[in-house]
Amino acid sequence: MFTLTNHHLLRAYSSCVVQADCLLYNKPFVEQFEETPLLVAVLTYVGYGILTIFGYLRDFLRNRGVEKCHVARERDEQKDFVPLYQDFENFYTRNLYMRIRDNWNRPICSVPGAKMDLVERASKDYNWTFEHTGKVVKDVINMGSYNYLGFAENTGMCADSATGSTHKYGVGVGSTRYEMGNLDIHEELEQLVARFLGVESSMAFGMGFATNSMNIPALAGKGCLILSDELNHASLVLGARLSGATIRVFKHNNMVSLEKLLRDAIVHGQPRTHRPWKKILILVEGIYSMEGSIVRLPEVIALKKHYKAYLYLDEAHSIGALGPRGGGVVDYFGLDPKDVDIMMGTFTKSFGAAGGYIGGKRLIDYLRSHSHSSIYATAMSPPVSQQIITSMKIIMGEDDTTLGAERLKQLSENTTYFRRKLREMGFIIYGNDDSPVVPMMLYMPAKIGAFGREMLKRNIGTVVVGFPATPIIESRARFCVSAAHTRDMLDTVSHLSETRTHTCTRHA
Repeated sequence: MFTLTNHHLLRAYSSCVVQADCLLYNKPFVEQFEETPLLVAVLTYVGYGILTIFGYLRDFLRNRGVEKCHVARERDEQKDFVPLYQDFENFYTRNLYMRIRDNWNRPICSVPGAKMDLVERASKDYNWTFEHTGKVVKDVINMGSYNYLGFAENTGMCADSATGSTHKYGVGVGSTRYEMGNLDIHEELEQLVARFLGVESSMAFGMGFATNSMNIPALAGKGCLILSDELNHASLVLGARLSGATIRVFKHNNMVSLEKLLRDAIVHGQPRTHRPWKKILILVEGIYSMEGSIVRLPEVIALKKHYKAYLYLDEAHSIGALGPRGGGVVDYFGLDPKDVDIMMGTFTKSFGAAGGYIGGKRLIDYLRSHSHSSIYATAMSPPVSQQIITSMKIIMGEDDTTLGAERLKQLSENTTYFRRKLREMGFIIYGNDDSPVVPMMLYMPAKIGAFGREMLKRNIGTVVVGFPATPIIESRARFCVSAAHTRDMLDTVSHLSETRTHTCTRHA
């Protein structure tokens, strides 16, 4: 289906460039994932080893009462019970995560737009607890929120329409849609989503995570086979596990691996009985949020057609952020939406709202009566529904303005510009050149905390990620580019990233 070729050495590093079959792609498809340098990998393992040794030493001191123990423990009278809190399972949290815990869960006290305000906090017990200092850090450049099209705002058409919806309907519905919670605004939203996606019908849910975790069990069960990308989101993984179906994992975006699993499934059938699988469901994402990679959708569709499987596409990060119309990865590749059996996405990112959707053909009526997320969950809040409707109409150009097209163009330009700037400065970045998710590799555990703190000192808010969310030697900072970012903001971020030489983030 495709061939792997080695890209030329650029500043003494090798990059894997995948060149796919030109018959399936209407434009070049290039993604770069540099292998971790050997020296960096060794030093990273050494760093984790040192932290582990000191962790065991501190646990020893805690058990002897030398150091105060902050973790939850059983009471003395329960010492003969099966332990509720597993010490070894919490080892990483106690001794590694706590060292850099100040980089997460920072309270924001403004709209999470291109810039934001943070509540300053301090810890007197090495990050076990935090206290607010009473100060506010103003105008922090926000490089962490999934605000791809800049609709996270408290002024403008979206904010005004959401306010009007609040006056009309109130904030909460207080019922499921099956009972007294089905509003006309919900039906308007679903009809609009179906038109936007180019499918027969759609269904909206109040929570993006539950859209996956509660609907996949309604689509697959015992006797079914789920083929899941190894880097799929936790919501997809949980949904697959709850379904009771057999799960097999293929290598990330690797069509050879996927085809092998499909072929084996057809040839061998179910274990022991060798009966044919009732259903084979392929789970993939549009943009993978930790890698910045884009699914090889034309090849996935070709395989699923050839082997008569079903395709479940999660467009949480790609809907609104890719494609000339903002229609996601299907629009990006110029494919027919009808070739995707189940189209899933969320409203939490490009639309500045909350919740998720599922669209498809001959599917929605079934989910309305079988999905736990539909039957038991409270209906979506009216102002949230209105926020989605207004922002989606802006993207589609149905507001009689060019604002949506301008934001789509600005996001694409900002993504290309920011990725090019980082690469020119010698940073190792992952993913597709068109992906607004930009992972910049840090590798070593000490750099995770150092980079996040140093950037915040310079009024830049970033997301830093390490094990277990990433492989142990592939810690990274993740930037999310927005249409709301100006060139000056992106230049400031890339320049300050470069000047942080003492964090040693440049390896290329």
